Amino acid sequence: MEVNLKRPELLLPAGSKEKLDYAIHYGADAVYLGMVDFSLRAMRKGELITLSNLKECIDLAHSFGKKVYLTLNIFAYSDDIERMIECAEKINEAKPDAILFSDFGVYNVIRKYMSEIPIHVSTQTNILNYEAVKFWQDMGAERVVLSRDLSLKQIEEIKNKVPDMELEVFVHGAQCVSFSGRCLISDYMTKGERKANHGNCSQSCRWSYKLVEETREGEYFDIQENGRGTHILSPKDLALINYLPQLIDIGVDSFKIEGRTKSLYYVSAVAKAYRKAIDDYLNTGKIDEEANYNEIVKIGNRGYTTGFYLHKPDSEGYSYDISKGLAGADCLCVFLEKDGNKYKVLTKNKFLLNDEIEIITPDECFRTKVVKILDEKLKEEKELSNTNDVSWLEFSVEPKSYEYALARTIGVKNLR
Repeated sequence: MEVNLKRPELLLPAGSKEKLDYAIHYGADAVYLGMVDFSLRAMRKGELITLSNLKECIDLAHSFGKKVYLTLNIFAYSDDIERMIECAEKINEAKPDAILFSDFGVYNVIRKYMSEIPIHVSTQTNILNYEAVKFWQDMGAERVVLSRDLSLKQIEEIKNKVPDMELEVFVHGAQCVSFSGRCLISDYMTKGERKANHGNCSQSCRWSYKLVEETREGEYFDIQENGRGTHILSPKDLALINYLPQLIDIGVDSFKIEGRTKSLYYVSAVAKAYRKAIDDYLNTGKIDEEANYNEIVKIGNRGYTTGFYLHKPDSEGYSYDISKGLAGADCLCVFLEKDGNKYKVLTKNKFLLNDEIEIITPDECFRTKVVKILDEKLKEEKELSNTNDVSWLEFSVEPKSYEYALARTIGVKNLR
């Protein structure tokens, strides 16, 4: 079957410089990142992206021919606007390929102080119709990120009405219980200390809730939904990997993965899975739905749903039993360097001598066995490598290239 379709962009989160690097090598066409002060995700570990290293991070992506979109999509207070104006010169020097925004004041700052940089309109603006798309096109935007509250049919209608406007849609990752993130629960539950739209959401929708009856002070009752628990506000994660063909056929320009606070393993594995699915369809007109699903369940998730894309979500779209995403496969180690047939790794989760594991790289995925474990100084053999250990390993089957390689457990646990 000859397929001649437009190649959509695969857009991955870059919560740190390291994640940016891995996302690119595992298949991203572009990444989005935010500086600490102006991002909707406040990072807590890794090499944070700040004004001082922004240009370095963007230059790294550009060196591989990839694009970088800078998120300035907080709901800004006046002091945020003042800081943004102070940062404008450095942002211009860094040369991001576009800036994402949601606040009209931020829009004015971008147009006045960063006018040479293209603008993309964030999903926070809740774009649900073609007239809103036309409005932002008239305001100079090159792309809009559609709300996650749309169906495939509604997206297709928008594309048909405004064919010359780039459309970006979320295809994978955590969902908000509110309209595309316009949520005040976190602010309220933390007395204003954790503002959801100012980069520090406490994810109150993931908390476990109980009922209290006002005449029985101190007595708490579980809130149950079909007997499955109390996380009544916690949606399952979005996963559209097996519906990419429909989105490609519609003409969606960019497929966005959520998760700037997710792990290095998450970013790498989800990029690899979606890259393969896109390429399979463009090259053959087909995708392997079972293989796709088996791959994404190995990545941290709260169970998967198609959100609003196929039909309005019902009770099956919520994760009532847990709040934390559980991976079907544990990331065991990150490869650091090679010496002969020995590989230096940083251990993420404990593993034992003679364990069977799976190694993934940008180009491979295969099973092997840990046949030797040595300490960091290559002097003492060990029976296990503990979490946070730096160890040297030998394998029964070696990767063709260790760069960007990760190891994980075999099989799938925590199948939701």
